[in-house]
Amino acid sequence: MKLTRTLFGATAVLALMTGAALADPALIYDLGGKFDKSFNEAAFGGAERWAAETGGTYRDIEMQSEAQREQALRRLAESGSNPIVMTGFAFSSVLEQVAPDYPDTTFAIIDGYVDAPNVRNINFSEHEGSYLVGMLAAMASETGTVSFVGGMDIPLIRRFACGYAQGAVAANADVNVIVNYTGTTPAAWNDPVRGGEITSAQISQGSDVVYAAAGGTGVGVLQTAADSGILSIGVDSNQNYMHPGQVLTSMLKRVDNAVFDVFSAGTDVETGSFVMDLASGGVGWALDENNESLITEDMRAAMAAAEASIASGETVVHDYTSDNSCPVSVD
Repeated sequence: MKLTRTLFGATAVLALMTGAALADPALIYDLGGKFDKSFNEAAFGGAERWAAETGGTYRDIEMQSEAQREQALRRLAESGSNPIVMTGFAFSSVLEQVAPDYPDTTFAIIDGYVDAPNVRNINFSEHEGSYLVGMLAAMASETGTVSFVGGMDIPLIRRFACGYAQGAVAANADVNVIVNYTGTTPAAWNDPVRGGEITSAQISQGSDVVYAAAGGTGVGVLQTAADSGILSIGVDSNQNYMHPGQVLTSMLKRVDNAVFDVFSAGTDVETGSFVMDLASGGVGWALDENNESLITEDMRAAMAAAEASIASGETVVHDYTSDNSCPVSVD
């Protein structure tokens, strides 16, 4: 029988401090919670798939505050969980301090980077997937204006925005792309009300397709788009089901596969830096019964051609994080 042990907030800290035996492996979610319908939930899905297929057990923790990051990591390592996976770049500085103290524990960080022999750094080519959905946005738009709502204004999210804008311009050189960010602190990942307000402002500027890369904040973006009768684009997980017929597509970031692979490898997981790109199936776009009526044959053909061109290297999508610049403005 599968057993998933989940710890919440103060309960998590209390349980860890008791020194109770922990199941291997372990997963720590970033702020926003594991049921954010996006990034964290994708990680949860990968862990659940591993448990279902192997009958194994794992421990997972939802962060309630920044202060819990280091404490949770140390207690998990001391109690024997191995490997320990964490989601989000914000773990990088903490893991940099923790990893050397537990050389026999393997850590995996998604969207972060730590130069240590016992750390697996997993990153994605979000700009490539965002390019594809940007093309779809421009092709679906009737006003010639599309928009983007990012979460925390950091280079990683600007990478999403830049790829999206490039794809939109590739499909329609005259398209107008509006880009806004929710905030500059981690609270930007879990503010659906603010996400809805930004979306409303973008609609007033003519946007009729909006792409959200904002974690839990994106729920408000998709809801406002649906209420206003415009199309939206989900992110990370397949969010097409949230508003069938009104979510144009979702940019898939296969965080689930990353977690599944680490859990499957166990203590034999390879460390170092790894990038999951379009060619390797790390990113893509979602087509299912909830959005198939929105995707025309011309759109499908354009996606197939773009995917092949990117995968072969013929089309190179600019990576904002390489030089903090973008051929299309994302300011």
